Amino acid sequence: MRIFLDANILFSAARADGAMRRLLQLLQSGGHVLVADDYVVNEARRNLEVKETPQALAYLQALLGVVEVAALQPRGDSAVASWLPAKDQPVLFSAVALRCDVLVTGDRTHFGVGYGKSWGGVTIHSPAQLAALT
Repeated sequence: MRIFLDANILFSAARADGAMRRLLQLLQSGGHVLVADDYVVNEARRNLEVKETPQALAYLQALLGVVEVAALQPRGDSAVASWLPAKDQPVLFSAVALRCDVLVTGDRTHFGVGYGKSWGGVTIHSPAQLAALT
C-alpha cells in the first residue's frame, strides 16, 4: 500500500519517540511505501524549526531517508478537494497524483469529515484508523 503522510504526521514522528514513530516503523516493516511531497515536508520542517529542538529536525531528515519524497504536484480535479480549505487541497491533490492508496492525517478539523472515505482513489484515515487496518 502507498501511504501519503501529511505534515502533522511527519511533525509528530520527528518530535517524539512515541506512537507515531512506531506506526511509521510498523508500516515500513510491513512493506508499505511511505510517501510525501515537498509541500508537506516543508510545512513539517517549518513547524519543527519554530516549535522543537535540533534533534527533532535531525530525526525528520533521517525519516525522509525512508520516505519517497516527490516534488510539489500540480493541482488536480478541483471537485476532488473542493470540500477542503485551500491550504489543505495540495495535500489531497498530491496523494492522488502520486497514486497513493491512503492519506494519513491527524488534522481532524479539516480532514475529519473525509475519514474513511475515498477521494480520487485515495482513502483518508486518521493514524488510529490506519493502525487498526494494518
